[in-house]
Amino acid sequence: MFGVLQKILRHPEAVTVEEVAWIISNEELNEQLFSLADEVRRKYLGDEVFLRGIIEFSNYCRNDCLYCGIRASNKNVERYRMSLEEIYERAKIIASMNIKTIVLQSGEDPYYTKQMIADLIERIKKLNVAITLSIGERDFEEYRIWKEAGADRYLMRHETADEELYARLHPNDSFQSRVEHLKQLKRLGYETGAGSMVGLPDQTDLSLAKDVLFVYQLDADMVGIGPFIPHPGTPLGNSKAGDLIKTLKLISLTRLFLPDANIPATTALGTIHPQGRQLALKCGANVIMPNFTPSPYRAQYALYPNKICIFENDTACGQCTRKLVENTGYRVSEDFGYRRKIYERSSCGL
Repeated sequence: MFGVLQKILRHPEAVTVEEVAWIISNEELNEQLFSLADEVRRKYLGDEVFLRGIIEFSNYCRNDCLYCGIRASNKNVERYRMSLEEIYERAKIIASMNIKTIVLQSGEDPYYTKQMIADLIERIKKLNVAITLSIGERDFEEYRIWKEAGADRYLMRHETADEELYARLHPNDSFQSRVEHLKQLKRLGYETGAGSMVGLPDQTDLSLAKDVLFVYQLDADMVGIGPFIPHPGTPLGNSKAGDLIKTLKLISLTRLFLPDANIPATTALGTIHPQGRQLALKCGANVIMPNFTPSPYRAQYALYPNKICIFENDTACGQCTRKLVENTGYRVSEDFGYRRKIYERSSCGL
C-alpha cells in the first residue's frame, strides 16, 4: 500500500485520479500519509511557518455561491465596507508586528475600483511587506495593473475541480472560467493560489482526487484546503459538515504532489476542531493566517458560522498564532514567504 505514496514522490505525473481517490478512501494509509507529508515538508521547507496577516475589508459580494454565508441573496448579513484609510491603518499594525505578508480579502465587491485597489497596493507596499489579493474574479486588465502596482500573490480558491459539482454550487459561473482566471494570474507573474473545500454535498472521493491533481497540474504556489462548514443562511444550511481527517488527507496529499508550495492551516480547521490547525501543521501545512480584521467588522465576515477568534481583541491573533506555531514544535519565519522553487516543472498541464 505504501508504494502508491512513493509513486507520488517519484513520478507524480503518472499518478491517476483513481489512485488518489483510493488513498483518500483508505484509512489504513492515514498514519503513513501524515508522517510522510511532514517529512517532505521538513525536507523542502524546514520547520518554518509563515504568518500572513489577513484583513477582510468588505463582506459585500455580487456572487450567490450556495455554500457561502455572505452570498448576495443572504438578506440577514450586516454588510460593511472598510475605507481605504482603515485598511491601511490595519496594514500598518500587521507590519509593525513583523508579519511580512498582508492578505487583502473581500467578497467580489466592485465598489472598490481598479484605481482604488492599485493606490492601496502602492501605499501598503511601502511598509516593506508582500501583498496577497483575495478578492475574486476581476477583469484581466485589473490583474495586470495591480501586479504592476506591487501585488505579489493572488489567492482564488477553485473550491471543487468536479465540473458538475462546481456548476451546481456556483450560479452563473463555470469551472472553466475559474481556470482561465487562474492561468492568467500565473501568466502575469503572480504567485497564484487555488484551493478547495472538503465535504461538500455530493462530493465523492473521486471529486476530491480531482482537486489534488488540479492544483498539481496548475503548479499552484499556494493551496488553501478547509472543511465545508454549512451556514444556516444558505441553501446548504442543513447539510453535513466536512470531516477533519479527510481534510488533513487532502493537505498531506497536496504536500506530496507540491513539495515546495505554501499550504495554510486554515481557520476553518480550527473551527471544527480545537487542534485543527496544529494537526494541519503536522500533516504538511506551513502557513497560518492570523486575522487582523477590526471589530465590529470581524464578526460580520461570516463565510461560515462559529468562526474562531472573532470576539477576542482584534490584534491578538498575531501573538496567539506565534504561540500556536511554537507550541506545535515549529518556528515562525521572519521572511516574506515566497515559494521556494525546489524543482522545475515542464508544463502546468492545463
